[in-house]
Amino acid sequence: MTVDVKLLDWTDALQAPSVVGGKAYQLAQLSHYGLPVPAGMIIPAEWSQRWLSANALQNTVADAVSAALAGSPQHLHELAERLEYAAIPEGLSAAIQEALTARDWLEVPLVVRSSALDEDSRHASFAGIYHSSLNVRGAEALEKAIRKVWASLWTPTAVTYRQHMDLSGHTDDAPAMAVLIMPLLPATASGIAFTCDPIDGRDDRLIIHAQWGLGESLVSGQAAGDEYLFAEDPLDDHLWPLARNLGRKSQKTVPLATGGTEFRATGSDEAAAFVLTPAQAIVLANLLRDAALALDFTMPCYDLEWVWDGQSFWLTQARPVTARARLTYPILQEQPTYWSRGNTCEVVPDPLSPVDWSNSRKLVNALLEQGYAMAGYPLLEGVQRAGLFHGRLYLELSLIQWEAYDALGVSPKAMNTLVGGHQPEIELASPLLSDRLSRLARIVRYLTLAPGRRRRADKAVGDAMPQAKRWRQQALPQDGNGLKEVLIRRLRTVRGASDIFFLQGSSGGSLTFLVQQLEKHFPGEGYALATALLAGGVPSVTARQGYELMALARLARTDPQVDPFPESAAASGDWFATIPPDNDFRRAFTEFLERYGHRGLYETYLRNPRWREEPGYLLSSLDQLASIDESTLRERQRSAVSKAMRRIGATVPFWWRPIIAALTRAARKECNQRESARSAVIAYLEPIRQVLLAAGAHLVAVDGLDRPDDIFQLTMPEIFQALAGKIPSAGLRARVLARTEMFQSWLRETPPDVIVEDKHHQIQHGQGPESMGTERKGEHFQGVPTGTGSIRGKARLLRHPNEGHKLLPGEILVALSTDPGWTPLFLKAGGLVVETGGYLSHGAIVAREFGIPAVMNLPGVFLKLNDGDLLEVDGQKGTVICLERGDTH
Repeated sequence: MTVDVKLLDWTDALQAPSVVGGKAYQLAQLSHYGLPVPAGMIIPAEWSQRWLSANALQNTVADAVSAALAGSPQHLHELAERLEYAAIPEGLSAAIQEALTARDWLEVPLVVRSSALDEDSRHASFAGIYHSSLNVRGAEALEKAIRKVWASLWTPTAVTYRQHMDLSGHTDDAPAMAVLIMPLLPATASGIAFTCDPIDGRDDRLIIHAQWGLGESLVSGQAAGDEYLFAEDPLDDHLWPLARNLGRKSQKTVPLATGGTEFRATGSDEAAAFVLTPAQAIVLANLLRDAALALDFTMPCYDLEWVWDGQSFWLTQARPVTARARLTYPILQEQPTYWSRGNTCEVVPDPLSPVDWSNSRKLVNALLEQGYAMAGYPLLEGVQRAGLFHGRLYLELSLIQWEAYDALGVSPKAMNTLVGGHQPEIELASPLLSDRLSRLARIVRYLTLAPGRRRRADKAVGDAMPQAKRWRQQALPQDGNGLKEVLIRRLRTVRGASDIFFLQGSSGGSLTFLVQQLEKHFPGEGYALATALLAGGVPSVTARQGYELMALARLARTDPQVDPFPESAAASGDWFATIPPDNDFRRAFTEFLERYGHRGLYETYLRNPRWREEPGYLLSSLDQLASIDESTLRERQRSAVSKAMRRIGATVPFWWRPIIAALTRAARKECNQRESARSAVIAYLEPIRQVLLAAGAHLVAVDGLDRPDDIFQLTMPEIFQALAGKIPSAGLRARVLARTEMFQSWLRETPPDVIVEDKHHQIQHGQGPESMGTERKGEHFQGVPTGTGSIRGKARLLRHPNEGHKLLPGEILVALSTDPGWTPLFLKAGGLVVETGGYLSHGAIVAREFGIPAVMNLPGVFLKLNDGDLLEVDGQKGTVICLERGDTH
């Protein structure tokens, strides 16, 4: 029977990852994504097993492996001798001859490498386990090399490694191996690189090892080579050399390829010189990082091999780093890592696009570090507090709990309440006296420096708005490099806004102390009383925005030149265009957009439009907002404060009351500053989005992208490379397509609220809404109390604020998450129930200001309630009770 034999190229390999093995598939991906990879062909993995069958060796192999696992490895050595002469099946032999002739490779020196199906994965690298052959020339030599590669499946080392890694995807006596065949590049220099530091676990480092000639001298230990260490700039993502030649120079003689055919020893001058110039090292570092991002932007930690042929760099292998140290504080090293969506689920509930992820991971660290650094706490350099799982943003709560406790004595339980989520608490050792004294000194330092820092930050917030306006009004360059420079400058400004980040990340201190003081006098009621005390007062920028929107709604309703409101946001643009330019409402709405147009629905995503671009949502909300009685809202706020003050006056000793009053003022100010700081950051992001869209349009014009908004499917470093013309158009399009498909798959997933990871970065389990948090006793749900008073009303379940027209005044708004874009709906709602969020979340802050009964942090409640259910929401106890069932979903 004639067997159809097909040797695969890179394009074929992309369609058949299950038959080409990890090594070949990752090189095929690199080629597809526009990285420089030499030509190659692949013998599918099935032929390693057909080879055994054709030579009737299956039982012999099985017996030898069984004997080796039983302690007799000599049987594998005897097997190796038989395999060395086992003939390759005739059909495959003919196909190899034909392929060499067609590619004109008969006289070309080749590299023959393994690509086993379990090789070069996230969990098993097989580095150095299987055989490779270099400088193979001609069909006969190639067949001999192929046999050696296949035979290396059953060396004692390979059998032991598979047993140790517990690889059960294939029976151990019949694993499958593809064979990768590529031309041998004329290596002037070559080496290996890591796009993270595998020793200490830092993912903001890139390490290059370089050697004259062939890289195998590095792998085999024949030469030490040069080492180049790069760090990623947190402000603009550039790679900068930290040091050069950190390892010693090799004095050994190594093979040096010339012209791909001759080999000579490295001369003394070459051995003494650095392999790469600084400029070459930077070019290579950017290429390596681009390769890692192209393969997996969510976890770009790769071990890569590269070659310099005197003119260009080439990538010849890529495998995920499988053994990366966990970078954390000593007390956490043996504890699980708790990743939580917490408050991030409120701000960014949907998957992050690559550009949003590459920006958010930097902003999270900048936001969370400021207060501790100011207090003099020795933060561990290089730790990453943000992670991307299922496309969603998670916070490393183990780190966050420890830093809050170790720096300032905030308990893990209190920190969990502030950030939201239902993650476990870390284990703590009993503190020493020296630890307590250090914390006290840091608290004193923090309290001493914070007032001045807040004054500077208030000025920085005030400066952000006019600066963002100037950016919006600037004419943008038309060329790629010009756009790149503008984008870099703007990123450096927003990521370097440390005072603004201080306001955002360090605004829970006074609120925490206020709650603690109230708990001493009112056990179990601290949060509820603090919420009541914070109702009303000087409004935050978000609440002020809501009040102004209500005033606009009343103005529009009484203006004779304004027609009745549209029924949907889709009609709002056309409706607004019918209003005369000199109309009072139109002028007022334009002024509103000047102040708040930088905001939008889920505004943290750079991919989402701002109200200045698409005001339809605001316009469509005016009809119902015009019916809101602001005096009733104000009276509700005053009543909440008055009741709380009477209770405090009747119970708290008079000498404690000034302390509580001062903490209340400080907490209200800090919460307002947190909202102002958020607004300032969003103001900066608007003109950054403007540049990104201009960059997308430029790449469309040069045939690099199909649509301007495809730019959001690239990371910031990739955008820099693309604007500099360093990624081919086909590679850009391939990345965008792959990530668009990945994004859609993420949207279909229900991500867990908490992910538990062991010290080896292995996911132990994820905890979803059904397995955690929300207590349900009959129809009773317990969450975090974040709004005043209690109310009864019908539930209205909304997945997105665009559905806000369904919410009738006085109904209970039930949402998966909220952000400032939901604020107009808060004004209509009688109460608020949200799955996500903690005491410092946006929804909690604004609900307190408006005096709305609100309960946060109720994972899974959205699926357990129906539209029309009669609910009782108690913002003081944090309870939601379903009194009567309404309609089904």
